[in-house]
This record gives sequence, C-alpha cells and structure tokens, in this order.
Amino acid sequence: MRTALTLVVTMLLATTALAGPPLICGPFDIGSARSLPWQGPSWSRIDQDYDPKGLVGDTLALLTPDTPVLVRMETLRRATVYARNDAALAGQLLARLQARVAVKPKNTPEYALALFDIGYLTETCRQAHWISANAKEEFWKFQQTDPRQDGYSLVARALELRGNDPAMEFAAAVITLDTHKAAHREHLQRAMAGAPAGSLLEQNLTSHFADEIRELRRIAQKNR
Repeated sequence: MRTALTLVVTMLLATTALAGPPLICGPFDIGSARSLPWQGPSWSRIDQDYDPKGLVGDTLALLTPDTPVLVRMETLRRATVYARNDAALAGQLLARLQARVAVKPKNTPEYALALFDIGYLTETCRQAHWISANAKEEFWKFQQTDPRQDGYSLVARALELRGNDPAMEFAAAVITLDTHKAAHREHLQRAMAGAPAGSLLEQNLTSHFADEIRELRRIAQKNR
C-alpha cells in the first residue's frame, strides 16, 4: 500500500492540471448523457437525496453495450465516490461487474466492455482507497478477486479487442498517469490522434492533460 508521503509526491509530480488521484478527483464531461445522480461540480458533490442502496443496480443498468466509454468512466467514478467509505457496497459492485465478465461470450464487443468496466472500476477503487476514511486492507475484503489485480491489464485487453477506440485510449491514459509512464504517453497520443475536433473527448483530453498536450504538440512542431 502506498504511504501518505508517496501519495503526496505522486500528486505533486502529476502532469495533469487536476489535483489528487485522477480517476476520482477529475470529473469527466459527459454533456447531457444520463448517469448516476450528481450535484457537482466538485468531484465529491454527491446527490444527498440519492439512496445508495440502489447503487449497484443503477450502475449496472447504466452500463449497457450502447453506453459510450466516457459515460462509463464518469458513471464508475460517481459510483466509487458514493461507495468509497462503504466496503460492503464497493465490494458488491466489484463482484457484480466481475460476474458479468464470466458470462459474456469471449472476444465479443460485450466481453470487451465488461473487461473494461471491471478493470476501470478496480483502478478507481484503488485510488479511492488511498484517500477514503476506509483506507485499510478491509476495503477489499468483499472483493471476489485478488486486491492486487491489475485493472490496467484488463483495460489493455479490452483495447486489444476493441481495436481503434480513442475514448478507451483516453481512459487508459488516465489510469496509467502515475504508474506506467511510457504506456501513458502512448495511450494519450493515440487518444489525441483519434479525438474528433470539438468533441467531448477532445474537451476531456484538454481538461485533464492540458499541459502535457501542449508539450507534445510543441515537440511535434519542433520535429517537423
């Protein structure tokens, strides 16, 4: 487990313009798309009228095969914030998403999305674990998988199955920001290359990686 000092150093060194663990503290702009209830704009501004007893069912209902990756990212971020101090609730959601992987036909689009969801949630929960009141190993005791599971490897596998998916490349770039620097840069460059001008994806890339994108563009211009 990371120490408090390690976390502080990590946050100070992060190239993103956002402070704190990026999967938790950097909300994603999903426009008018439907997600879990939220007050915003703060990363932790939950809807006080929302009953978290329905969190697992509501989250799974939102993660349909047609749900865009950006909406999946923000939905899983919100779900994690709601559950970040409730190990049982977080574990129930992790277990249900893990179970979905087992029943999806392998090497299908639905399987790739199921892999993405559990991988992304695993890494989001890991970052919530660093900053939550429940910051101890018991956070994972309800999880059906090894707490050391590398969620990024599941997202990387989902990317292999999906092929060219700039939004999923963006998700992988956020996951790897503080842990896999070389992979992070590659994911970010692919996301930039594939993001349509003026799209929500381009806006999210700019809001999360503004300084790094400027530097990459400066280098590219210099090398022309």
